[in-house]
Formats: sequence, structure tokens, C-alpha cells
Amino acid sequence: MVLGFLHFTLHHFYMFSLSQKCYEHKQYRHGLKFCKQILSNPKYAEHGETLAMKGLTLNCLGKKEEAYEYVRRGLRNDLKSHVCWHVYGLLQRSDKKYDEAIKCYRNALKWDKDNLQILRDLSLLQIQMRDLEGYRETRYQLLQLRPAQRASWIGYAIAYHLLEDYDMASKILEEFRKTQQASPDKIDYEYSELLLYQNQVLREGGMYKEALDHLDNHDKQICDKLAVEECRGELLLKLNRLEEAADVYRRLLERNPENWAYYRGLEKALRPVTVENRLGIYESAWTQYPKGLVPRRLPLNFLFGEKFREVLDKYLRINFSKGCPPVFTTLKSLYNVKEKVSILEELVVGYETSLKSCNLFNPNDDGNLEPPTTRLWVQYFLAQHYDRIGQHCLALEYINAAIESTPTLIELFLVKAKIFKHAGNIKEAAKWMDEAQALDTADRFINSKCAKYMLKANLVKEAEEMCSKFTREGTAAVDNLNEMQCMWFQTECALAYQSVNKYGDSLKKCHEIERHFAEITDDQFDFHTYCMRKMTLRSYVDLLKLEDVLRCHPFYFKAAKVAIEIYLKLHDHPLTDENKELEADTANLSDKELKKLRNKQRRAQKKAQLEEEKRNAEKEKQLKNQRKKKEEDEEEIGAQKEELIPEKLAKVEGPLEEAIKFLTPLKTLVKNKIETHLFAFEIYYRKEKSLLMLQSVKRAFAIDPDNAWLHECLVRFFKTVSESKNLPDPVHTVLTQQMSRLFGETNPKSFNEAFINKHLNSIPHRLAAAKMMYYLDPSSQKRAVELATGLDEFLANRSIQICVKALEALWDGHLGDSKETAEIYRAQCHKIFPYALAFMPPGYEDDIKITVNGDSATEPEELANEI
Repeated sequence: MVLGFLHFTLHHFYMFSLSQKCYEHKQYRHGLKFCKQILSNPKYAEHGETLAMKGLTLNCLGKKEEAYEYVRRGLRNDLKSHVCWHVYGLLQRSDKKYDEAIKCYRNALKWDKDNLQILRDLSLLQIQMRDLEGYRETRYQLLQLRPAQRASWIGYAIAYHLLEDYDMASKILEEFRKTQQASPDKIDYEYSELLLYQNQVLREGGMYKEALDHLDNHDKQICDKLAVEECRGELLLKLNRLEEAADVYRRLLERNPENWAYYRGLEKALRPVTVENRLGIYESAWTQYPKGLVPRRLPLNFLFGEKFREVLDKYLRINFSKGCPPVFTTLKSLYNVKEKVSILEELVVGYETSLKSCNLFNPNDDGNLEPPTTRLWVQYFLAQHYDRIGQHCLALEYINAAIESTPTLIELFLVKAKIFKHAGNIKEAAKWMDEAQALDTADRFINSKCAKYMLKANLVKEAEEMCSKFTREGTAAVDNLNEMQCMWFQTECALAYQSVNKYGDSLKKCHEIERHFAEITDDQFDFHTYCMRKMTLRSYVDLLKLEDVLRCHPFYFKAAKVAIEIYLKLHDHPLTDENKELEADTANLSDKELKKLRNKQRRAQKKAQLEEEKRNAEKEKQLKNQRKKKEEDEEEIGAQKEELIPEKLAKVEGPLEEAIKFLTPLKTLVKNKIETHLFAFEIYYRKEKSLLMLQSVKRAFAIDPDNAWLHECLVRFFKTVSESKNLPDPVHTVLTQQMSRLFGETNPKSFNEAFINKHLNSIPHRLAAAKMMYYLDPSSQKRAVELATGLDEFLANRSIQICVKALEALWDGHLGDSKETAEIYRAQCHKIFPYALAFMPPGYEDDIKITVNGDSATEPEELANEI
């Protein structure tokens, strides 16, 4: 900072500069002493810049309120001081109030327009907030003031790059490159990165010829030779220089014959006309790379019939002989084609039969016998295959046979757990996953997988104990996982708590995930100067682009989905005060019963109090350890975030407003998913915002007009519009016209009937239509129930998930009072899905108990046979 008080004595001037140095070196307590010494002099007790400096130092010590008080006081005493405005901006920046901080910096520049530090700080905030036009202007000022500095040129070029003015960005980079004296033979990593970044700008700007010439001219000075070759191959393809591109991709394949992208590039370069020509590319690779698996796998995507069988046969034999566990995963994409699945099944079942009888893949084969492990991997594959096509009984037969022959192979237990999960019995799946974990307790992957299955089975405490084996000692596993931003665990926790109606705990996990994304956004602040200093420019631009779309990540989408669902439920059924419920329940009890109840409550309260005290003691111990660690550091920086309390989260006053906070990023970044717009409809439907409801269903209809959930939303929307008397006439007219134009119908009943006729063979669509039928006309309950409970084999999309939804609809009244029908439907589903917990007879949970790391429970298949 430039000092603005020449009237200071030399002594006070020296102390102020010392306080400034202490701040820069994070020696805040020493800096505070120097500020106090200056302010203790009556002459300088109200000196603005010293007050501001004291406030800034206090802020770093976590005393935020005092800090603001001193900085504002300093500003009032010296409104024309750029130092005071700069400090006030730094204070706002520390509170993540970036817009306010930018205003402060601009005010500071009014009084010192060429201050380099303020301009740098302003540019950091502008790029953080993606004010790209402002960033370009600030960077131009910095370039004019410091044309000899590398960061001035690079920052100015990046501004144009982000504004997609690629021509100007490349010209700036070229002018800067000319100033760099680099020997052609000397290896200079930073210069190499500059050249690669310049080439990226040329490629993104569509200047392919210039980009290729640039690579050729500077080839020797670029350290990353692989990146050069990949870029050259891509550019030659763009320029239609196919023979040269083919040579490049052949050289790349020599480096790595297992890279899928290189084969695709070679195909584009050679442009095979027929399937035979295309296969010829891979056949030559088989000869050149006899151990390569990728060139044998890729032809399976485009081959059919006998040729497919022949190539697949060779591919499977190699993998089974070697014992390659991921072979099923690599072939999973073939399951979209029925013909290929039947050939695959026929081949592998034939292997299993032949290996069982003569240890050969085919009885007619000549050569060496296969080892016993080959049959094991075939059984392992078949178990996954039958699990994939929904034949869980056969899958279990094969995996049980494999486990019987090799009971120490962890992969077998993983697959068995997966089969039970897909069969609908997550508790048994968790038990088998725990068996797998017990075989290798030092494997973090198995540990995490086991914890995930336990969470799916709602065994939250057991999952926490499982994770504690790999978390930091002396800290609760949940807290440590939160510190590490372990979002898969928090997502599964949120789902587990939601399924057992612990809405507060579930929302806490959702908000923790949301905070992680906010932290990731804020963390990019540290990279703006670092990346330009280290010249990692390509990674820096990739980081900025990633941050722009950060909240389209699946973790955020899952957390937002859970949070919105819970907030909608809390709006529909708010949590009532437990005391009021208790008074209502006890009003009809006799004195004796009431006394008995009070005693029971007192005992429960005392027990809860003891548990709470125990938890608080543990928490206090952990806090003490944390404080001790902080005291060991030189200074303690920042303040604690507001604690997330489940009870408060579950009793929020405006649940729909909270839901909108989670929805807003999805509407911008995940607008290609239909769930985003259907959630938006559900929120606006409850807020009675007709035009926003129309907007949501329009966007959803454009993605998937036949979606079952969308149909329910449309029927409710039609009914709302047709029955609403509070809508202004112009709004009603617009809604009616749009509905008729988009959906060809405005009458909900006829729209529902048309939907039934169109999707009569699909269970999800039948269920949606049945619910809407009862919603529109309760007298049609019988027909609605018949429509929803159809389970014929010819019906499409028959799965455990949709049948569970149908059963829930029968139980919760969406199809009227139909509990007897629900029991009949449950029994029918149990015959089709014998392992699914949702369809087990009443009392099943009491008969079987899953114990973690204990004795194994009754096998579900045995119980199913008994039933």
C-alpha cells in the first residue's frame, strides 16, 4: 500500500510500515501492537489509515465486528484515502462480498488510479465474478503500467481468450513470445507451456493452418511431445490431410496401443468404406500388437452375425485364460443389442459346460488344457451377465458355485452383493459386502463400497464405523469425511436419512454438499495469480471453464434433488410441535394411564439427557484438540461457519424458498434433464405461479413428451387452469392458447384417456394415468386400480422400482382406499421378484436379521422357498 500521511513523524512512519510488514507475513499480533502504539498518541488517535490497518489485522484474528468498526471509523476520518478504501475492500472480500469489494476498489482508484496493488486485487475479483469486460480493461491498465512484467501480457491475452476474441488473444501472445529469449536447444518448461497455450487459442479460434505451422516451427521447444503429436493428428484431420494424419495416429498407437481415441483417429484418417475395410484396420493391429485387448474389443461395436461371434470368441478366450475381472464391464455397452447378447450368452454358457467336462473352451479344441481358474472367471462373468438381464436366480447359482470353489476371492463377494442389490434385497447385499470387506480390511476401496451398501440399507451408524477405519484418529468419522469433502458418503447419508423420514439430518447433509461446492468456487481465487506465475495456462483456462459449470456435477444434482423433495414434503406436511401433539394424545387418558405415561417419558428424557451429555463431552474433547492445533499455528484466521442444526432445518419457515435456492443452479446448468423442470413445476404449482408452471412443463415437454411424471404434472396443470377463478383474463387466455397449441388438448380427462390408449403396454405410464384418473374422478377407482396393478409379461418396463411405486400408491391413498388390493398386489410382485424386501410377507424383517461382521443370516432364497 502507498502511505498517504507525510505529516507522520519518522518514528510513527516506521511503526506503520512495520505493522504493514507484519500483516503481509501473517504476524498479526505483532502488527496489532504497532497499530496500538501509533493510536495511543493523542495526535494520531483518529488517524484513518492506521485505524483501517488495525481493523484489517483484527479481521485476520477472527474479530470481525471490531474489524468493521475500526475500518469504518478510519474511512469516516479519511474518505479520500485510497488505503482506507482498499482495506475496506479487502474486508469485504474476506466475507465473500465480492460485488461490494469491487465498489471499494473502484473508489480507491479514484484517489490513486495507478496503484498496482489495487489494480491487481480488482482484476482478481473481476475474473472471479466473470466480469470479463471489466477484467480486460483492468488488465490493459496493468499492461500499460508494467509492460515488462510477464503477468501483464498473459492476463491481457487470457481476457481476450475468455471473451472468445481468439485472433486478438493469439496476437498478444505472439508479441509477448517475441520478447522471450529462449534457446532452441534449451528445455524451458514455462516457455513450452506458453507455446502450447498459444496453440490452444489458435485451435479454438478455428485457425487450424496457423496452429499446425505453429507446432511445426516450435516443435523442439515444447516439452510435452505427446500433446504435440495428439494436436498434430487432430489438426491434420481438420485440414483433410488424411495420409499424414494416419501416420501420426500410427505413431501414437506405437506409444500406447490401448488408447481408444487413437483408433478412432486412425479410422477417421483412413475412412474405411465397408465393414471389412474397417475391420482390416484392427486386424493389422492384432498382428502388430498381439497382446493388445482394445483392438480386439472395438470391432465388437460394429460387427454383427458370424463375424461378431468369431471376434467375440477370440476376445473372451484371451480374457478368461488371463483371468481378467473387468471383462464384463468392457462389454456392457453391447447389452443394448439383443442379437449380440444372445450370441454372448450362448458362447459363455458353452465355455462353462465344456470347461466343466474337459477343461477346454470347446471339446473339439486342440492344445493345452485350461487351468481351473478359467472356469472360475467364466462363472464370475455369467453371474454378472444374468444379473444384467434380470435373471437373479441363475446369477446367484453361478456366483455361489464360484464362491464354493474359491472362497477367498473378494471379487466374487462383491458381485454377490451387487446381485442382491439389483434383486431388491439391499440388507443381504450389505451383509455380503461386509463379508468381502472382512477378507481384506486394509483395502480402502472395499471399505468404501461396504459403507455405501450399508447406507443404502439405512445402517448409518454401521457405515460410519466402517469409514472410521480409514479416517483421522481423534475426530469423528462424519466430521473428518465432511472436512475431506467426501460427497459420495454425504449423498448416500442424505438418501438414507430421507428414507427413514429424518428430514433434518438429510437436509444437513444436502447443505454440507452445497457448502462444498461454494468452497470449491471460492478456492479458485487462489489460482488466479498462481497459474499465471507458474505458467500452467491451459490448466488454468480449463479450471475457469469447469467452475462455470460446477453445479451440473452429479453430486450436486443428487443433493439438490433430495433437498427439493424434502422441502416439498415439508411444505405439504409441516412438522408440528411435539408438545401440542402430546397434549392432544393425553386428553383422553385416565389419571392412572397418564401417570404411567409421564413416568415413561421421564425415564426416556433422562436416558436421552445422559446420551446428550456423553455426546457433548466427546464433542468438547474434539473441540479442545482442534483449538490446541490452531494455537500451535502462528495465528488463527477467519471465523467459524454457522452450524447446521437438523431440527432448525426441518422446521424452516419457507420451505419452497429454500427449495428454489437448490433449483436455481439446476435451471441454468442442468436444463437438459427433465427432472429439473418437473421439480420447478412442483414448486411453482404450490406457489400458484401459473405462467412459471407453463414455462416448466413446456421445457420438460421439449425433452421427453411421453414422460410419466410429466403427464401427472400436465393433468394437474390443466385442472388448475380450468378451475381457477382468480386468474386475470389475459393470463387465462394465454395459458389456454399455449396449452392447446403445445399439447393439442386442454381437457384433463380426455388428455388422460388419450395417454392411456397411447401407452397401454407400459407399466410406469399406466400407473401415472391411473393416479390421475382417480385424482380427476374418485368414482373411477376400480378401473384406476386395475390399470395400475397390471403385471402381465407383455407389459414393458416391469421392474422392482416401478412395482414399489405402484404398491406405495395403493397404500398411501393415491388410488383411494385399496389396502386389500395392495396385499394381493404385494403377493403377486413377490412371486415375480422373490428376493425383493419391499414385497416380502409381513413379519419377514422379524424372521431375518442382518448382522454386520457377525454370524451370517438366513439366505433369502431359502426363505423364499419356504414361503
